[in-house]
Amino acid sequence: MSLVKKFATVGGATLGSRVLGFARETLMAAALGTGPMADAFYAAFRFPNLFRRLFAEGAFNAAFVPLFAKEIEAGGIDGAKRFSEEVFGVLFTVLMMITIAMELAMPWLVAWIIAPGFVGEPEKFGVTVELAAVMFPYLMCMSLTAMLSGMLNSLHHYFAAAIAPVFLNVVLIGALGLALWTGASPLHTAWYLSWGVLAAGVLQMAVLYAGVRHAGMRIGFRRPRMTPNVKRLLWLALPAAVTGGITQINQIIGQMIASTKEGAISVLQYADRVYQLPLGVVGIAVGVVLLPELARALKAGHEREAGNLQNRSMEFVLFLTLPAAGALWVISDEIVRVLYERGAFSPETTSVVAGTLAIYGLGLPGFVMIKALNPGFFAREDTKTPMRITMVSVAVNCVLAVSLFPFFYERGIATAEAASGWLTAIVLFVTLVRRGHWPLDKALAWRVVRLLIATVVMAVSLHHLADAMADRLAPTAPLLDQVSALGILVAFAMTVYFGIAFLIGGADLGMIRRNIRRPPATRTDVPEGGE
Repeated sequence: MSLVKKFATVGGATLGSRVLGFARETLMAAALGTGPMADAFYAAFRFPNLFRRLFAEGAFNAAFVPLFAKEIEAGGIDGAKRFSEEVFGVLFTVLMMITIAMELAMPWLVAWIIAPGFVGEPEKFGVTVELAAVMFPYLMCMSLTAMLSGMLNSLHHYFAAAIAPVFLNVVLIGALGLALWTGASPLHTAWYLSWGVLAAGVLQMAVLYAGVRHAGMRIGFRRPRMTPNVKRLLWLALPAAVTGGITQINQIIGQMIASTKEGAISVLQYADRVYQLPLGVVGIAVGVVLLPELARALKAGHEREAGNLQNRSMEFVLFLTLPAAGALWVISDEIVRVLYERGAFSPETTSVVAGTLAIYGLGLPGFVMIKALNPGFFAREDTKTPMRITMVSVAVNCVLAVSLFPFFYERGIATAEAASGWLTAIVLFVTLVRRGHWPLDKALAWRVVRLLIATVVMAVSLHHLADAMADRLAPTAPLLDQVSALGILVAFAMTVYFGIAFLIGGADLGMIRRNIRRPPATRTDVPEGGE
């Protein structure tokens, strides 16, 4: 199975999840807008989500997957099963202790970390504390889910792990539908959503556990013990947690600052949801697939294959994210208006969210490049170097966010996150090249130049077409006209970009298929995924 097909498998499932996420945010905008309850829910939900990215997805995709791949290569399924059970016992115990401690400290956490700007508003502060307490066990569910996802990805079963996030959106859409149908107050709507988050976490964990059993691995609970393998995992996981959660770290910093302005947290969330579509479909898909593939190539001593995997993956992510960045910059107003502007979401809010989204769009290629660059370190069991780079990036984000927020508000925070994302991507790439872990590829360099040309031509053409269709995209136009006009803009942009990219040599699917295809596995004791 080629990397392109694996990217498509993960990306397709992620696309389904993100489309449902848009539906969820559209209902959220109609039900809560950027009011105080929207701020309270998003602030409360960001906290367990931060820990999920730090200690679950980041740590396990970076530390667990290479070690699990090594166990498969060395001891087959039995060795990998033993290692998984050792990790599961320790992880479950640690997560239980963290959950209890965080629940007890929740008022302090909201006051000092989650939303310090809410302290002066007792009702909003109290609701945020209660919602965060309900949703924090979601961290435990999703951390165990992340481990199960890492196992499935290493066993080449990509679809089940990628489709699991769909259940969160389905459950929350159901909760919002119930709230709108019954005419629930904003407070009751926030409560429906919070309990929905917890229910979705349990459901996702159950689905992934069933997927692991279907893949041929049945893991049980072992008494937690600090075995050499577990110690090695923890040694790698701590810096990897910081590195893998850089976007979330920067967002929580932005949230702390934004909590001082009414509605700012909601504005950042609505803009974040839009640019997360290409980031999730492309960046996460590449990161999920590339790490186990790269780890196996390096463990087998195939350095040339590893270099080819890295270059072709970078080519793939830029091929898809550069036009997305251009489109988000040019038609951010139209996108936000069609997706959100109804109910409690006003035209004034559209303007603020669109401006924030346009800046996030400029940072999109950098955010996605980080997903493709980190595996170059993680697959070599080096999690400290990207952690150091990440810490510098976080410091830059803090300084810029604090400096720019008084002048540009939400756009200042978006600018800080985009700048720190690009800084991280550039330093990661330069470090890999200087160490000889990323062979420079002239074909990649020339293709990137041509892709940039295609993106610029597409953006200019899209700008002129959007001006010509201004009447159909105006706030006073019927929703159906707005949707159809936006669809025409997207189709036009895709046609122009892909046409020029292939015409001038920025893309060649035949070359991508030939160079990115892996030879078939030679081991017979590792089950192959059928998804």
